[in-house]
Formats: sequence, C-alpha cells, structure tokens
Amino acid sequence: MKKVLVICTGNSCRSIMAEGIINHYLKGEWEAYSAGTHPSYVHPYAKMALEEMGITTDSLRSKSISKFWHMEDLDLIITVCDHAQANCPAFYMNIPRLHIPLNDPVRFVPGDDDVMAGFREVREDILKVILPILKTR
Repeated sequence: MKKVLVICTGNSCRSIMAEGIINHYLKGEWEAYSAGTHPSYVHPYAKMALEEMGITTDSLRSKSISKFWHMEDLDLIITVCDHAQANCPAFYMNIPRLHIPLNDPVRFVPGDDDVMAGFREVREDILKVILPILKTR
C-alpha cells in the first residue's frame, strides 16, 4: 500500500479533509496522513463536510509535520496551500512532492447563509483533483 502525506498550514481543514477522503475512497490502495507546518485544531465544519459523506472523523487530529520526518516509506507529499509549499521543510528521504492548491474554506464565517459552502467546495476539489491523481500513481 502506498502512503501519502498531505500538508497545509494549520492542518485544520484542507489537509484533514484530504486525509479523511483518501482513506475512505482509496482504502487498500493508499494510506493518507495529514500534518501542518503550524498545526492547530480540526475545524468542526471540516468534520461536518466529511460526515455528510459518511466518513468517520473520530480519529482525525491536527498534527505537526515533525511527526512524519522519520517516515522512510512515504511515497508522496502533497501540499495544498501556498504557505505550506513555501515552508515545508526537507525530509530525510527524497520523497516526490506535488503542490495542489485548494481554496481556504474558512472564508465563510458563522452567520453566512451557507457557512458550509467553502468546505463542500474543498471536498469536491479533493474528489475531482487529488483522488484521480493518486489513482494513476
């Protein structure tokens, strides 16, 4: 089974959602992990967007990229925001990298007519862009 690490700044939305979606839809082919250059917390709306698809979110946690530096069996690193791409440190191993920028879903705030819109958009982008790329690798 191949392993992918998805990185963004806070590991609260985009990378967390990618981890959940990849592990759900590509189970047995890919094992996904996520981390942040400055980890924070798992955004509740990111969890809600995944749960709308029937994806379990209980195990999702915001993690530091340093937790994964030792992993010698990663097959791919994907950065999903420009800040993470620019600030992703070097790993011990030469691991292939892709940059797939996703819009920040936090542009909607509670009180907006559809606070979930940004999170659903990111969810769809992961399904339409990242999953097909992984299926061909």
